[in-house]
Amino acid sequence: METKTNFQLRGVFACVFAVLVLGLAACSTSSGRLQPAPAIASNDAYSYIVGPGDTLNVIAWRNPELSMAVPVRPDGKISTPLIDELVAQGKNSVEIARDIEKQLSKYVRDPVVTVIVTSFVGLYSEQIRVVGEASKPQALPYKQKMTVLDVMIAVGGLTDFAAGNDATIVRSSDGNKQYSVRLKDLIKRGDVSANVEMRPGDILIIPQSFF
Repeated sequence: METKTNFQLRGVFACVFAVLVLGLAACSTSSGRLQPAPAIASNDAYSYIVGPGDTLNVIAWRNPELSMAVPVRPDGKISTPLIDELVAQGKNSVEIARDIEKQLSKYVRDPVVTVIVTSFVGLYSEQIRVVGEASKPQALPYKQKMTVLDVMIAVGGLTDFAAGNDATIVRSSDGNKQYSVRLKDLIKRGDVSANVEMRPGDILIIPQSFF
């Protein structure tokens, strides 16, 4: 009876092991089907879009009393002298300057305004998000020509448990298409061919290694 029980247990363990192997093989095959992230991804026509938390330096030519640094409030609006509320979120600095000029023209003759972004957070939809086995997972403001190496430096690199070469980029600008990226080769082995450019709104997912 004992021999029969041991035989049955060995059969169960063999089945469980087979399922695990097949599952890992399927995951590996699925990951292998992902297209590598393109090395060049930035758009030369990109213009920074202002978001809540940014700081704007508003300069009104010949009107220093109307010039000041203003924060973009959580509701995406700013307030300046003579202007109670103005929507800044979702616009670039030139568009905001033209909107301010339009409002000031009610009080000032031919206003000329320049807006400079001095502190960057950006729209949530354009931030780079890093999740998983990064030392400091976080959201980062997108910068033109930003690469995955820049992102990894900002988040402190990989943890000891990261499966760096199984990392993926989910690209919202491509309809949430997933791309593979070789973080371990890039960071641990210095393979610069694994460095790729990011796009606004990218999500970098770093899984945990099971071995």
